Amino acid sequence: QQQKTRFLPLCPDFVIELLSPSDRLKETQEKMQEYRQNGTRLGWLINRQQQQVEIYRQGHATAEILISPTSLSAEEVLPGFVLNLEKIW
Repeated sequence: QQQKTRFLPLCPDFVIELLSPSDRLKETQEKMQEYRQNGTRLGWLINRQQQQVEIYRQGHATAEILISPTSLSAEEVLPGFVLNLEKIW
């Protein structure tokens, strides 16, 4: 029952969360962990205020943290997809 209210039985392979000023970082990090635990292969949590990206990968217990990256590659999940972050910062 709890899964019904939180996640559909389907989970995306790839998610991007852009932290807004009204979001709580800890809650959004927990949400990203939940995505990963439910099958998401790659997740990006983009924090514009701190110019930081947390990368969540399937099979990794902790997120990789990048400071002020200029771009992100979706690797094997979406071949050829690169997000340019220069204009976001």
